[in-house]
Amino acid sequence: MLEYNEIIPKKYIVFENEPYEVVGSHVARKQQRKPVNATKLRSLISGRIVEHVYHVSDKAEEADIEYRDVKYLFNNKGKWMFCEIDNPATRFELSEEILGDGKKFLKTNSHIEAMVYEEKIIGVKLPIKVDLLVTEAPPAVKGDTAKGGSKQITLETGAIINAPLFVCPGDVVRINTDSGDYVERVGK
Repeated sequence: MLEYNEIIPKKYIVFENEPYEVVGSHVARKQQRKPVNATKLRSLISGRIVEHVYHVSDKAEEADIEYRDVKYLFNNKGKWMFCEIDNPATRFELSEEILGDGKKFLKTNSHIEAMVYEEKIIGVKLPIKVDLLVTEAPPAVKGDTAKGGSKQITLETGAIINAPLFVCPGDVVRINTDSGDYVERVGK
């Protein structure tokens, strides 16, 4: 059980019999009153965001979330197929809602962590940074920096991101999966 002031961002708690991630919290004291923790919670199942205030006497149950390593196989017609790393025969499908925005950085045979709550996969956790091949990039023209010094490139997964002008097709770039931003060029 977590005390009211231990309910901080990046913690997983059970709220209304569902697992929630704490995305924001602020412990405040109003005049002569006891302190309270105003939290913002995101449901790991439905994705809805709720605000809840925890008082000094309140406690929250920490959600028992397990992590399993899984391997991404392919997607076809909106179906995203995965398997267990040790047993490729046990294939299963995950929906786009569970994958979230990170799905555009999934490469075939890449390993990710599945978040499991009560034997059901409720989300995935991608590595913070992934290396991907650039398939399309417009050529850099001398004097083009007046536009800001970046261009849109297409990666091997089909994702389109902004990158510096010196990035060319065939380069391997490192991408931050949380923000979707270009980090650095790794190689050719």
